[in-house]
Amino acid sequence: MDPVNAAAEITVRHNAEGRRYELVDAGRVVGAAHYVPFGGDERIFYHTTVDGSHGGRGLSARLAAFALDDTRALGQRIVAVCPYIRGYVAKHPEYREAVAPTRPDHLGAVPRG
Repeated sequence: MDPVNAAAEITVRHNAEGRRYELVDAGRVVGAAHYVPFGGDERIFYHTTVDGSHGGRGLSARLAAFALDDTRALGQRIVAVCPYIRGYVAKHPEYREAVAPTRPDHLGAVPRG
């Protein structure tokens, strides 16, 4: 199967219990955008990954769009601590009204390790 069709078969889902959005290929998680809820109306996105074997297919952008669209649809603000999410928002002005400025207390809420 060509890479474009293979990428189309990969699904994106919200794993609320795991506090992440996931890219799933044949039942296996191959990427994730991790967040932590903050203050009741914000989600701090702090880490985004996609397996190297799935790189170069636009999956990171697909994951980011799904996560940010869902967050915005829930009426929550996006706090972009993750460099990828921060860059994605900078390139996509449709999300800017939903972005909250990053503050020191946001950084203190991000898991370490």
